[in-house]
Amino acid sequence: MYRYSNGQISLSDFHQPMGMQLRGEDNRWVKKAQMIPWNKIEEKYADLFPSCTGNVAKPLQLALGACLIQGEYGFSDEEIVLQIQENPYLQYFCGYPGYDDSKPPFDSSSMVHFRKRLTPEILAEINEMVISEAEKKDEKDDHNDSNSGNSGNNGTMIVDATCAPSNIRYPQDVSLLNEARENAEKLLDVLHSPTDGKKPRTYRKCARKDYLKYVRSRKHTTKTTRKAIRKQLNYLKRDLAAIDEKLNQGKSLDIHQKERLETIRKIYEQQKFMYDNHTHSVENRIVSVSQPFVRPIVRGKAGKPVEFGMKFDISVSDGWTRLEYHSFDAYNEATKLQEMIENFRKREGHYPSRVLADKIYRNRENISYCKERGIRLSGPALGRPKKDTICDKAQDYRDECERVEVERKFSLGKRKCGMGLVTAKLEETAAHVVALSILLLNLRKIQCAFLRFLDWLFGFLLPCENLMVIQ
Repeated sequence: MYRYSNGQISLSDFHQPMGMQLRGEDNRWVKKAQMIPWNKIEEKYADLFPSCTGNVAKPLQLALGACLIQGEYGFSDEEIVLQIQENPYLQYFCGYPGYDDSKPPFDSSSMVHFRKRLTPEILAEINEMVISEAEKKDEKDDHNDSNSGNSGNNGTMIVDATCAPSNIRYPQDVSLLNEARENAEKLLDVLHSPTDGKKPRTYRKCARKDYLKYVRSRKHTTKTTRKAIRKQLNYLKRDLAAIDEKLNQGKSLDIHQKERLETIRKIYEQQKFMYDNHTHSVENRIVSVSQPFVRPIVRGKAGKPVEFGMKFDISVSDGWTRLEYHSFDAYNEATKLQEMIENFRKREGHYPSRVLADKIYRNRENISYCKERGIRLSGPALGRPKKDTICDKAQDYRDECERVEVERKFSLGKRKCGMGLVTAKLEETAAHVVALSILLLNLRKIQCAFLRFLDWLFGFLLPCENLMVIQ
């Protein structure tokens, strides 16, 4: 078994078995490996993966590389281990000194550990390292902005917010209560032992029959829905009372079972409140038993007025994408604009000359804040237009065309980088998936810029060769 390399190695130093010859530097994973400053990242975050059980500690390049490959392809935890074991290019990307398929690189359960350790804050710093290295190699001055203001402001920042939907069943009150009831019955089975005597009656067969009768009916009227909710509430109330009785007798649950029990109690309280008050909304509403941190996010989009997942803000400047803020609770993205502008000033040393944002960002506080700092916030003025106001329609059109870039980032992130459907089950791992997709967007940008340069170079050289052949 090879030992992992300390930092990035060249492809010529990558040991290959007899009969195998890698194509060379033009492979995409070889190029991606050269884009990332592994030595700096390993030097700063090597302590994230210590050896706690006596085994050899996993290097950060292997952990981060496996997460990047999974975000690129969407493989499962079991499949990503097999792909790394079988593919020499992926092994080179993950820091192997040579090809080795003798055994898997790690157990598939380690992927959960990797996602927990690589938090969004750490991935944000790694993202900045990648951007910094790419800007050093860029010969062009991307910070030259013709729209710079008179106060020394320079650059353009594009901001927007979206939701990364989690992989949960669309929440309905009856199905949610039925799932909570089934989980409560499992907890009661764990607490009960044959020496306790007769098991508390739960009426689980009748509850299941009532639930199937409701879901199999073609029409769900308000009356039938409330009747089904009332029945499930009564069944769940009985189960919770039986669980409390067992706990009072000295029985105990492990930490995960206690968390699940608290979630079930909260679901019962919320559903009972909505049933008694004839309402469909409640504060911090739980929509999934297995992922109680997921909240409804009202988006107002056609076909998807409400999404369930993490809401986050990103900023795009000079084509680089950054995750500015994220939360599973619904929030008004306009309240985060000033914080994003201050983050831009900390990075660049000055304020941007203009901020391209949606209309929701244009409130009085943000407009006043930008005006005081010489920042032009795109969009129309608030209120009814005045008679003598002259609108620069050409400028508004250019701003709207340039603002589309952030929408392209959202589209690419949701289609290709794992942002479209987050399958992680924990709150911290779900946040990791979104932060990792931002890093993948920037790696794609670097790779596309490199490919465009090669196309230009080949287009410049090939006509010269053809001319020499003709002569």
